[in-house]
Amino acid sequence: MKKKVLFNKIKKEELEAGDHIYTWRHRYLYAHHGIYVDAGNVIHFTPTAGREIGTGTDADRFIFSSSSSLHSKSQCPTCGDRPRNNGVISSCLECFLSGGKLYRFKYGVSVRLFLAQVRGTCTTAPSDQPEDVLRRAEFLLSYGFGDYKLFKNNCEDFTIYCKTGYVILGKSVGRSGQVGGVVASVAALSCACAYSVMSPSLAPIGLGTYCISRYLTDIGVRKDAVKIAVQKIVSGDDLHY
Repeated sequence: MKKKVLFNKIKKEELEAGDHIYTWRHRYLYAHHGIYVDAGNVIHFTPTAGREIGTGTDADRFIFSSSSSLHSKSQCPTCGDRPRNNGVISSCLECFLSGGKLYRFKYGVSVRLFLAQVRGTCTTAPSDQPEDVLRRAEFLLSYGFGDYKLFKNNCEDFTIYCKTGYVILGKSVGRSGQVGGVVASVAALSCACAYSVMSPSLAPIGLGTYCISRYLTDIGVRKDAVKIAVQKIVSGDDLHY
């Protein structure tokens, strides 16, 4: 039971419409996120070939080429010829998982549980009602969510927006807990290195820095998070990029 609480793994029969689901890729290197609709269908955000914006390094080729939308080389009997790398798409659960295990993202968790969980698996922010979540996801399926940007506008950003309606204003990182975890790790590493030079006994301060930095990037506590109607997201105001 404790393992299930900490790692969020669920069975397919436990799924409910409006759930934020995810599956890990490449031995937990990163996760792909989406909104479960019903009848085995998932709406999720994928890189559009030639329009994705990543790190500017060779890592982009690895990440984008391993996207779930590009993974399958054969046509799925359920999805047929539906596009697989065209921004916001709808696919069957099996194509979404692409051979991975199924997990459910948690909302409204305590700070203690948030810090105990792996990055990008939960938030302290509460979720909106399922009907609001599905309305946003289906609207964005029709009108898009802008260009895929690894650090600002990725699949987790899309899914968290559908669940909460929150947009990050300004030029900081997006809503993604995975990106928040990276930012926190960099801050912690810098802090640990600095303190270890002064005194090895102070190196554990880096852990505290990681926890604080990760918490402060959570959508549930950020001061630059603003609730925006889905119609305004696609109206050309460019609020979330």
